[in-house]
Amino acid sequence: MTDAAVDQASLIRPLTLVAFGGNALLESSDVGTIEEQLRRAELAAEWLVDLVELGRDLVIVHGNGPQVGQVLIQMEEAATKVPPATLDVAVAQTEGGMGYLLEMAIRNRLQATSREAEVATLLSMVVVDTEDPAFHQPTKPIGPFFSKYRASILRRELGWSMVEDSGRGWRKVVSSPRPIEVLGMDGIRNLLAVGTVVIAGGGGGIPVIRRPGGQVEGVEAVIDKDRTAALMGTELKADLLVNLTNVPHVSRNFGKRNEKRIDRLSAGSARRMVEKGRFPPGSMGPKIEATAGFVEATGNSAIITNLDQLGAALAGDAGTRIIP
Repeated sequence: MTDAAVDQASLIRPLTLVAFGGNALLESSDVGTIEEQLRRAELAAEWLVDLVELGRDLVIVHGNGPQVGQVLIQMEEAATKVPPATLDVAVAQTEGGMGYLLEMAIRNRLQATSREAEVATLLSMVVVDTEDPAFHQPTKPIGPFFSKYRASILRRELGWSMVEDSGRGWRKVVSSPRPIEVLGMDGIRNLLAVGTVVIAGGGGGIPVIRRPGGQVEGVEAVIDKDRTAALMGTELKADLLVNLTNVPHVSRNFGKRNEKRIDRLSAGSARRMVEKGRFPPGSMGPKIEATAGFVEATGNSAIITNLDQLGAALAGDAGTRIIP
């Protein structure tokens, strides 16, 4: 399909890009079985298909924090029997596995509602910059907790950066560079042009760098899924970015006695509040920064809310809307 045909087709239906965390499929209270994750995928499929019922094209970007943690624990436990894979491969494994569960659940939900639509899961490689400052200061804890003794061995023998985390032990920390290019975007556009629900960019995508000759190579890093979602939404010129989190809306002075709900926030104001440290850098800060970047780049709006308030937020009665 030509670019012109794709652009013409994309004018027919509004495009919504939805981003949600890996805990939508695996919460901390769960045992972590595939059956549990499939049930949660089925719950997610109900509201995702509701968006399709509204006549929207749909791209889904999911997180993978709990899931990639599981994979890394499995690798550590089996390290004496099977050589452990690198982190980029672990990200790819979870992107494929979670995509499979979500795609199956969405397909079954579409059939139950007699809705005809295809679903496709894509493994997304995401290019990062080798000069990104994040590579010089790893900050993202991942994987299992280790004793101080085991952490010292891993630091010495494997060169891992290790930090004490939450009083529960020592964990590996890796870099979290900014995404600069999502590979395979033309394929996503072509799928959307024929009405396909697309699952892509899972876990922020598989981090790769470009070598001088143009070849790509995986790196040990993780990418913030909210930043990848905003980048994809900008490239696709999405009409709406929906960022689902664990709170119903953004608040000033969150968790304090003078906490105040924010219904609407301009992208410029949002960015200034992030720069002034009004939002925690480890949670809401990057989410708002990425969302504001999408709004500034496209001139369209975005919503930050939780699943319970999604319907009302889409109607403009709940959540926080980031506007141009």
